[in-house]
Amino acid sequence: MSRKNFIAGNWKMNTTADQARALAQEVVAVVGQVDDVDVAVCPPYTNLATVAEVIKGSNVKLGAQDVHWEPKGAFTGKVSCDMLKNVGVTYVIVGHSEQRSYFGETDETVNKKTKAVLAADLLPIVCVGETLEERKSGSMDKVIDRQVRGAFDGISAQDAEKCTIAYEPVWAIGTGETASPEQANQAHVFIRKIVSELFGEQISNIIRIQYGGSMKPDNAKALLAQSDVDGGLIGGAALKAGDFAGIVQPK
Repeated sequence: MSRKNFIAGNWKMNTTADQARALAQEVVAVVGQVDDVDVAVCPPYTNLATVAEVIKGSNVKLGAQDVHWEPKGAFTGKVSCDMLKNVGVTYVIVGHSEQRSYFGETDETVNKKTKAVLAADLLPIVCVGETLEERKSGSMDKVIDRQVRGAFDGISAQDAEKCTIAYEPVWAIGTGETASPEQANQAHVFIRKIVSELFGEQISNIIRIQYGGSMKPDNAKALLAQSDVDGGLIGGAALKAGDFAGIVQPK
């Protein structure tokens, strides 16, 4: 089955409002009219409204980097789904490896966030992936299996279909290391098998699995040519419009 590629740029903790406006303008100029690939940018919370304004009318969608699962309350420093929706967000990254590594994200909180995002009619990008230690010790499959099942616990097949999964080999993020296209695809095939066990083959054929481990213009084509790689969750390369465009439409 043919799935439309989905490239999302995760700007992480980069860009002031002015810088975000400039970068968003450049992104719209180079990929704003692309319609054979879904494209999103995920700036920091402080720049969501600014970027929403710039991308309006283009094919670039807005994503947020995280969210809290509660609708409102005494959660200093957090934002809710309604807040994100109100500024024009479509996608929400959930369970990013940096949230898991540095900020105490667990499979349970990923599940709560995923459910909250879906309940708000937003679209989750659910991140899973193993660390270098986990890969070396041979527990990669076990870790990914636990993370996927944990994230989708209690979620209906109908809702699962709206999700994107991002496979992030944590050892390949920001290190310059990249899984070979074959290694990446192997992990994606494994994730799709778990989704099939949870929701059936039809849903597993529909759900998109992005690769999130240092995808760049020079390796994008080979990665995206793999049978089960349906796009990328892009970090560093998303901060340069030219590089980002080279991933959205690799030469």
